[in-house]
Amino acid sequence: MGATDIAVALALGRTWLRVPESIKVTFTGKPRKGVTMKDAIMRVVREIGTDGARYACVEFHGAGSLPQGDRITLAGMTTEMGAKAGIVVATPEAPNWLFPDRGAAYANEVTVDLSALEPQIAVPPRVDQVVDVSAAVGQPVDVVFLGSCTNGRLVDMRQAAAVLRGRRISPEVRLEVVPSSRRQYEDAMADGTLLSLSAAGAVIGSSGCGPCLGRTGGVLAGQEICAASVRSGDRSRELMVAAARSGVAAEIDD
Repeated sequence: MGATDIAVALALGRTWLRVPESIKVTFTGKPRKGVTMKDAIMRVVREIGTDGARYACVEFHGAGSLPQGDRITLAGMTTEMGAKAGIVVATPEAPNWLFPDRGAAYANEVTVDLSALEPQIAVPPRVDQVVDVSAAVGQPVDVVFLGSCTNGRLVDMRQAAAVLRGRRISPEVRLEVVPSSRRQYEDAMADGTLLSLSAAGAVIGSSGCGPCLGRTGGVLAGQEICAASVRSGDRSRELMVAAARSGVAAEIDD
């Protein structure tokens, strides 16, 4: 909101908003080992496109029982489709009045079968240019970034640590780990996750945006190619968007 909008809201106690159309996304089946909800939402972005949900509200059905971190990932990625909001239906925390109308009409409906989904990766320059990870095998990577508002939580760092357990990062690749908040940093430090990542060769940064913003620690140099668990790609940088598990697997030195 701009300064004028905020001033009017303070003076009158109300503001103007256009009621968005709704898009329904339904998840069915159970994901296979190695597939995360970041992969699921990337498939949704692929189906809808970067402009397909402009000023819409995206409703996620079949995801209400997922851990809160997975639900945050789903909602956070909706901005990459142009959405005004992302809502996960039927969550434990939701008030009992917050549910879709029976027989509600939707501007678009998308169904994703999680049991048939492979890990996904978005290749430059667009975040909706999503392919199966198997199609990107052999793509060189200089940096892997684990962090951001969509995937910088303890669960993401634990997934990365599990993949790296007993292994080392390739000397040709740099792994930047930046927890999304101070709480996530402290939790990952308390349970030994950050120690495991550091032992594998990761560089641990202070909590925040990190390389995602492109202005703080871990900024890419020259023509470096980065596989990142961020929300979106960037035409000015060679970013491949992927789940934390997929990104870390790309840099293992067996």
